Amino acid sequence: MLPPVHPIGPLQYLLDDLPESDLKLMGSNLWKEDQECLHWLDSKEPSSVVYVNFGSITVVTAEQLVEFAWGLAKSNQTFLWVIRPDLVSGESTILPPGFVDATRGRSLMPSWCPQEKVLSHPAVGGFLTHCGWNSTLESICAGVPVICWPFFAEQQTNCWYNCGEWGIGTEVDSNVKRDEVEVVVRELMEGEKGKEMKRRAMTWKKKAHTAAVRPTGSSYLSLESLINDKLLRPRK
Repeated sequence: MLPPVHPIGPLQYLLDDLPESDLKLMGSNLWKEDQECLHWLDSKEPSSVVYVNFGSITVVTAEQLVEFAWGLAKSNQTFLWVIRPDLVSGESTILPPGFVDATRGRSLMPSWCPQEKVLSHPAVGGFLTHCGWNSTLESICAGVPVICWPFFAEQQTNCWYNCGEWGIGTEVDSNVKRDEVEVVVRELMEGEKGKEMKRRAMTWKKKAHTAAVRPTGSSYLSLESLINDKLLRPRK
Protein backbone atom coordinates (compact mmCIF):
# COMPACT_ATOMS: atom_id res chain seq x y z
CA MET A 1 0.00 0.00 0.00
CA LEU A 2 1.37 3.38 -1.00
CA PRO A 3 1.83 6.05 1.69
CA PRO A 4 -0.49 9.09 1.54
CA VAL A 5 0.69 12.16 -0.36
CA HIS A 6 0.08 15.61 1.13
CA PRO A 7 0.69 18.32 -1.53
CA ILE A 8 1.32 21.65 0.20
CA GLY A 9 2.46 25.07 -0.93
CA PRO A 10 3.39 27.66 -1.91
CA LEU A 11 4.93 28.02 1.54
CA GLN A 12 6.03 31.61 0.84
CA TYR A 13 2.65 32.89 1.99
CA LEU A 14 2.99 31.06 5.30
CA LEU A 15 6.47 32.49 5.85
CA ASP A 16 5.07 35.98 5.42
CA ASP A 17 2.92 35.43 8.52
CA LEU A 18 5.85 34.48 10.75
CA PRO A 19 6.88 37.07 13.38
CA GLU A 20 10.12 38.91 12.72
CA SER A 21 13.14 37.16 14.25
CA ASP A 22 16.87 36.75 13.69
CA LEU A 23 16.20 33.31 12.20
CA LYS A 24 13.70 34.69 9.68
CA LEU A 25 16.07 37.49 8.70
CA MET A 26 18.90 35.04 7.98
CA GLY A 27 17.28 33.78 4.78
CA SER A 28 18.44 30.68 2.94
CA ASN A 29 20.68 31.98 0.16
CA LEU A 30 24.27 30.87 -0.28
CA TRP A 31 25.18 34.19 -1.92
CA LYS A 32 25.36 37.50 -0.09
CA GLU A 33 22.30 39.56 -0.97
CA ASP A 34 22.63 43.15 -2.17
CA GLN A 35 19.85 45.05 -0.41
CA GLU A 36 20.68 48.28 -2.26
CA CYS A 37 18.84 47.00 -5.32
CA LEU A 38 15.57 47.51 -3.42
CA HIS A 39 16.35 51.21 -2.99
CA TRP A 40 17.14 51.38 -6.71
CA LEU A 41 13.76 49.80 -7.49
CA ASP A 42 12.07 52.38 -5.26
CA SER A 43 13.10 55.05 -7.78
CA LYS A 44 11.45 53.27 -10.74
CA GLU A 45 7.93 53.46 -12.12
CA PRO A 46 5.46 50.62 -11.42
CA SER A 47 5.90 47.54 -13.64
CA SER A 48 8.78 49.18 -15.53
CA VAL A 49 11.69 46.87 -14.65
CA VAL A 50 12.69 43.50 -16.10
CA TYR A 51 14.29 41.29 -13.46
CA VAL A 52 16.88 38.81 -14.81
CA ASN A 53 18.27 35.95 -12.75
CA PHE A 54 19.37 32.47 -13.86
CA GLY A 55 19.58 31.05 -10.35
CA SER A 56 22.44 30.05 -8.09
CA ILE A 57 24.02 27.22 -10.13
CA THR A 58 23.09 27.66 -13.81
CA VAL A 59 26.04 28.76 -15.95
CA VAL A 60 26.11 30.27 -19.44
CA THR A 61 28.74 30.49 -22.14
CA ALA A 62 30.52 33.74 -22.91
CA GLU A 63 28.59 33.89 -26.20
CA GLN A 64 25.24 33.46 -24.46
CA LEU A 65 26.12 36.21 -21.99
CA VAL A 66 26.85 38.57 -24.89
CA GLU A 67 23.56 37.72 -26.65
CA PHE A 68 21.50 38.29 -23.52
CA ALA A 69 23.37 41.53 -22.80
CA TRP A 70 22.78 43.08 -26.19
CA GLY A 71 19.22 41.78 -26.34
CA LEU A 72 18.46 43.60 -23.10
CA ALA A 73 20.27 46.70 -24.32
CA LYS A 74 18.36 46.77 -27.64
CA SER A 75 15.01 46.32 -25.90
CA ASN A 76 15.37 49.79 -24.35
CA GLN A 77 13.78 48.48 -21.14
CA THR A 78 15.01 49.13 -17.62
CA PHE A 79 16.44 45.97 -16.07
CA LEU A 80 17.91 44.48 -12.91
CA TRP A 81 20.25 41.65 -13.91
CA VAL A 82 21.83 39.42 -11.28
CA ILE A 83 25.31 38.49 -12.54
CA ARG A 84 27.10 36.02 -10.29
CA PRO A 85 30.92 35.96 -10.41
CA ASP A 86 30.73 32.35 -11.66
CA LEU A 87 27.87 32.86 -14.14
CA VAL A 88 30.06 32.15 -17.18
CA SER A 89 31.26 28.56 -17.42
CA GLY A 90 35.03 28.27 -16.98
CA GLU A 91 35.69 31.97 -17.54
CA SER A 92 35.50 35.32 -15.81
CA THR A 93 32.15 37.05 -16.17
CA ILE A 94 33.00 39.99 -18.42
CA LEU A 95 30.27 42.03 -20.08
CA PRO A 96 30.79 43.05 -23.72
CA PRO A 97 32.54 46.36 -24.45
CA GLY A 98 30.11 49.26 -24.69
CA PHE A 99 27.27 47.46 -22.92
CA VAL A 100 27.50 49.34 -19.62
CA ASP A 101 27.59 52.71 -21.41
CA ALA A 102 24.68 51.71 -23.65
CA THR A 103 22.47 50.84 -20.67
CA ARG A 104 23.67 53.45 -18.20
CA GLY A 105 20.80 54.95 -16.20
CA ARG A 106 18.42 52.05 -16.85
CA SER A 107 20.33 49.05 -15.52
CA LEU A 108 21.63 47.60 -12.27
CA MET A 109 23.78 44.46 -12.10
CA PRO A 110 24.36 43.14 -8.55
CA SER A 111 25.98 39.77 -7.89
CA TRP A 112 22.92 38.60 -5.93
CA CYS A 113 19.73 40.03 -4.45
CA PRO A 114 16.78 39.12 -2.20
CA GLN A 115 14.71 37.59 -4.99
CA GLU A 116 11.33 37.33 -3.25
CA LYS A 117 11.47 40.99 -2.22
CA VAL A 118 12.54 41.99 -5.72
CA LEU A 119 9.74 40.04 -7.41
CA SER A 120 7.13 41.49 -5.06
CA HIS A 121 8.36 45.06 -5.61
CA PRO A 122 5.83 47.20 -7.53
CA ALA A 123 8.51 48.33 -10.01
CA VAL A 124 9.11 44.80 -11.36
CA GLY A 125 6.96 43.95 -14.37
CA GLY A 126 8.63 40.83 -15.74
CA PHE A 127 11.13 38.09 -14.92
CA LEU A 128 13.67 36.49 -17.28
CA THR A 129 14.39 33.18 -15.57
CA HIS A 130 15.93 29.72 -15.92
CA CYS A 131 12.63 28.28 -14.60
CA GLY A 132 13.92 26.61 -11.48
CA TRP A 133 11.03 25.53 -9.25
CA ASN A 134 11.77 28.06 -6.49
CA SER A 135 11.85 30.89 -9.03
CA THR A 136 8.66 29.58 -10.63
CA LEU A 137 6.79 29.56 -7.32
CA GLU A 138 8.16 32.95 -6.30
CA SER A 139 7.07 34.55 -9.57
CA ILE A 140 3.56 33.11 -9.19
CA CYS A 141 3.33 34.33 -5.59
CA ALA A 142 4.30 37.81 -6.80
CA GLY A 143 1.99 37.77 -9.84
CA VAL A 144 4.90 38.44 -12.23
CA PRO A 145 4.90 37.02 -15.80
CA VAL A 146 8.05 35.30 -17.02
CA ILE A 147 10.39 34.83 -19.96
CA CYS A 148 11.65 31.26 -19.74
CA TRP A 149 15.11 30.00 -20.64
CA PRO A 150 15.18 26.48 -19.16
CA PHE A 151 18.53 24.77 -18.79
CA PHE A 152 18.37 21.34 -17.11
CA ALA A 153 16.56 19.08 -14.59
CA GLU A 154 12.89 19.98 -14.12
CA GLN A 155 13.23 23.40 -15.73
CA GLN A 156 11.84 22.34 -19.12
CA THR A 157 8.73 20.97 -17.40
CA ASN A 158 8.31 24.17 -15.40
CA CYS A 159 8.68 26.15 -18.63
CA TRP A 160 5.97 24.05 -20.29
CA TYR A 161 3.56 24.82 -17.46
CA ASN A 162 4.44 28.54 -17.44
CA CYS A 163 4.05 28.99 -21.17
CA GLY A 164 1.32 26.47 -21.94
CA GLU A 165 -0.80 25.29 -19.06
CA TRP A 166 -0.82 28.53 -17.05
CA GLY A 167 -0.30 31.09 -19.83
CA ILE A 168 2.00 33.31 -17.76
CA GLY A 169 5.20 32.98 -19.77
CA THR A 170 6.96 32.90 -23.10
CA GLU A 171 10.08 30.92 -24.01
CA VAL A 172 13.45 31.95 -25.44
CA ASP A 173 15.18 29.46 -27.73
CA SER A 174 18.02 27.51 -26.11
CA ASN A 175 20.29 28.84 -28.86
CA VAL A 176 19.70 32.36 -27.61
CA LYS A 177 20.09 35.32 -29.98
CA ARG A 178 19.99 39.02 -29.14
CA ASP A 179 17.21 39.83 -31.62
CA GLU A 180 14.87 37.29 -30.03
CA VAL A 181 15.68 38.55 -26.54
CA GLU A 182 14.92 42.10 -27.66
CA VAL A 183 11.55 41.07 -29.12
CA VAL A 184 10.32 38.95 -26.20
CA VAL A 185 11.39 41.50 -23.59
CA ARG A 186 9.58 44.30 -25.41
CA GLU A 187 6.49 42.14 -25.89
CA LEU A 188 6.44 41.23 -22.21
CA MET A 189 6.79 44.81 -21.03
CA GLU A 190 4.82 46.70 -23.70
CA GLY A 191 2.80 44.30 -25.86
CA GLU A 192 -0.73 42.93 -25.69
CA LYS A 193 0.57 39.42 -25.04
CA GLY A 194 2.53 40.74 -22.08
CA LYS A 195 -0.60 42.40 -20.67
CA GLU A 196 -2.51 39.13 -20.96
CA MET A 197 0.31 37.20 -19.27
CA LYS A 198 0.28 39.76 -16.44
CA ARG A 199 -3.47 39.36 -16.03
CA ARG A 200 -3.15 35.58 -15.87
CA ALA A 201 -0.19 35.80 -13.49
CA MET A 202 -2.31 37.85 -11.09
CA THR A 203 -5.09 35.27 -11.36
CA TRP A 204 -2.68 32.47 -10.44
CA LYS A 205 -1.32 34.58 -7.58
CA LYS A 206 -4.82 34.80 -6.11
CA LYS A 207 -5.39 31.06 -6.59
CA ALA A 208 -2.09 30.21 -4.90
CA HIS A 209 -2.84 32.53 -1.99
CA THR A 210 -6.29 31.02 -1.51
CA ALA A 211 -4.90 27.47 -1.61
CA ALA A 212 -2.17 28.20 0.93
CA VAL A 213 -3.76 30.44 3.57
CA ARG A 214 -7.55 30.14 3.43
CA PRO A 215 -9.04 27.51 5.78
CA THR A 216 -10.89 26.05 2.78
CA GLY A 217 -7.82 26.11 0.51
CA SER A 218 -6.50 22.84 -0.90
CA SER A 219 -2.97 23.33 0.45
CA TYR A 220 -4.22 24.53 3.83
CA LEU A 221 -6.40 21.43 4.20
CA SER A 222 -3.59 19.17 3.02
CA LEU A 223 -1.16 20.62 5.57
CA GLU A 224 -3.79 20.25 8.28
CA SER A 225 -4.28 16.62 7.24
CA LEU A 226 -0.52 16.00 7.40
CA ILE A 227 -0.30 17.46 10.92
CA ASN A 228 -3.27 15.43 12.12
CA ASP A 229 -1.96 12.28 10.46
CA LYS A 230 1.67 12.39 11.55
CA LEU A 231 1.93 14.67 14.57
CA LEU A 232 -1.35 14.52 16.45
CA ARG A 233 -2.47 10.95 15.87
CA PRO A 234 -1.75 8.72 18.90
CA ARG A 235 1.15 6.35 18.32
CA LYS A 236 0.47 2.64 18.46
